[in-house]
Amino acid sequence: MRIERAILREVPLELKEPFETSHGRVHQKRVLLLTLLGEGLEGWGECVAASDPSYTSETTETAWHLLTDFVLPQVVGREVTRAEAALEPVDWIRGHRMALATVEMAVWDLIARAEGVSLSRKLGGERSVVPVGVSLGLRSSVDLLAEAVQAALAEGYARVKLKIEPGRDLDVLAGIRERFPDATLSADANCAYTLGDASRLKELDAFDLQMLEQPLAYDDFLGHARLQEHLRTPVCLDESITSVRDASLALELASCRVVNLKPGRVGGHGTSRRIHDLLSAADMPIWCGGMLETGVGRAHNVALASLLGFTLPGDISASRRYWARDIVSPEFVVDCGTMRVPDGPGIGVEVDAERLDALTTRIASYP
Repeated sequence: MRIERAILREVPLELKEPFETSHGRVHQKRVLLLTLLGEGLEGWGECVAASDPSYTSETTETAWHLLTDFVLPQVVGREVTRAEAALEPVDWIRGHRMALATVEMAVWDLIARAEGVSLSRKLGGERSVVPVGVSLGLRSSVDLLAEAVQAALAEGYARVKLKIEPGRDLDVLAGIRERFPDATLSADANCAYTLGDASRLKELDAFDLQMLEQPLAYDDFLGHARLQEHLRTPVCLDESITSVRDASLALELASCRVVNLKPGRVGGHGTSRRIHDLLSAADMPIWCGGMLETGVGRAHNVALASLLGFTLPGDISASRRYWARDIVSPEFVVDCGTMRVPDGPGIGVEVDAERLDALTTRIASYP
C-alpha cells in the first residue's frame, strides 16, 4: 500500500452543551481530521488533542505544527504494509503521541480497507457489540446532575461516570448515590487531588463506586500506589498511561486496579494492543475512554474496544450525546447498554464530505 496523498483539516464543532471538568469548561472542540489516500481508498484518523494543554502538553496547535512541518511530508509517498511502519521516518520525535496517533490510526483504517476487513477484525477484536458508559461533566447543583444521570440511565448506559473536584465531590456523590442506589457509578477527578487528600478520598469508599479515576497528578505513580493501599475503591489510571512502559510501571508499583486506555493518548492502535496484552496477562481490567471525538475517532475507539481484554464499559457514548449532528453516517447509537461494532471495511462508517467541506476552517495537503 502506497500512501499517495494526505489531507489535514481543522473542523470546529459546537458541543450540544458545555462539558465541565476540574480542568475547566469546554464549549467547542477544534477537531483535526486526517485523510490518507492510496490505491483509490481513504483512511481516516482524528487527533484527540484539546485546544489547551490542561489534559496533556499537546494542543490542537502543537499537533497541527508537528503534522504539517515534520510528519506528513515524511509519510506521503511511503509504501507500508504495517501501520506503525508508516512512522519509522519520524521515530526520532519525542512525545507528541496524539499527533502521531492521528497518522498511525489513519493508516490502520487504510490498510484494513485495502484488505476488505473491518478495523475491529484487523486489530484482533472478537466482539460484535461492546458495553458502553457515559461521562457527565460537573453541574451547578446535585439536582441538575441527578437529572442528567436519570437521562443517561434511561438511554441505557451501563455505567455513569461523574466528574469531581475538591469542593464538589462528597456531597455530590452522596446525593447521586442516594437517588440511584443500584446504578453503576464511577468518579473522575482528572488529577485534581494530592496525596494529602487521602483521608477525604477514603470517604468515597462509602459510595460503592466502580472506580476512582486519576485522582492524583498524571506522573505520580508512587502517590497513586500509596493512595490505592488506603482505598477499597479501585483506582483507575488515565492520564498516567501513555506508553507500554507506563503500564508496566503501574503494574510494578500497584498504582491502580483499573486502566482507562485511549488509543489517541498512547500513540495509536499498535501501542494500545501491546498495553492491552500486557494488562490482560496481569488480569488488570481495561476500558476504552473517550475524548469528545467525532464519529471518526469514535469508530476507532469502538473497534479497539472489541478486543476481549476490554472488560468494562467504555466512554464511547452515542453521537448525539455531544453533537447535534455527527460528521459520519451512520451515527453511533446506544442499545441496551451496548454499541454495535461496525463490520464494514476499515472504520465501517462514511464521512459526510459535503458537511465536512462546509465546516472546515483550515486545510493542508501533501503533496
